[in-house]
Amino acid sequence: MIATPQQLADVLRPVKHVLLDFDGPVCAVFAGLPAPEVARRLREGLLAIGEQAPAGTAEESDPLALLRLVSDARPDLTESTDAALAALEIEAVQVGRPTVGGESVLRASARSGRLVSVVSNNAGVAIEAYLAEHGLYDYVAGVFGRTPGDPSSMKPNPRLLLEAMEAAGTGPEHCMFIGDAARDVEAGAAAGVRTIGYANKPGKAAKLAAAGAVAIVDSMGFIADALA
Repeated sequence: MIATPQQLADVLRPVKHVLLDFDGPVCAVFAGLPAPEVARRLREGLLAIGEQAPAGTAEESDPLALLRLVSDARPDLTESTDAALAALEIEAVQVGRPTVGGESVLRASARSGRLVSVVSNNAGVAIEAYLAEHGLYDYVAGVFGRTPGDPSSMKPNPRLLLEAMEAAGTGPEHCMFIGDAARDVEAGAAAGVRTIGYANKPGKAAKLAAAGAVAIVDSMGFIADALA
């Protein structure tokens, strides 16, 4: 199921614009500040301003899913909750764990003359903070995080991918998306872009294949080698 070096080289050969997910392919955002702790702090933040967390959110440990739930139940709290989450994401990336091979993909893309846009459900300000801290900002043509105050912009919605292609003046036929979740593959398909799945945990390869990934890898280094 894992793509061979030749298969990767074949699918990447015509690519001029690499669309790269952030959490997973570039770094493990919540490796140092765990996602359940971020979700807990979000709920505590609501209590601090005199608001109860909406029903059904008490057990949610994924902060991005929690943002969606809050937005659905209390649209009036969306903007403030999103801003609070963005601040926590900035804190998280400071202790996040770089993905082995993620930086190499950025460098290999630049050396081969390809554009890279980071397209992620994470906050753009957190992504930019991480790239700047690690000296990677110059390798990225654009950062397309979720639209502040609008969780509906997150994948599997293709909006962010479409915005990245429009900004770069590229079409789907010249792009490849790299992501580690079925929602990434689904967003790519909706935008007309093929997706390489990064299976960084047990069981992901099958889910990515079922979603329609054009190729699957278990190391970002394999993609860097193919780009080079």
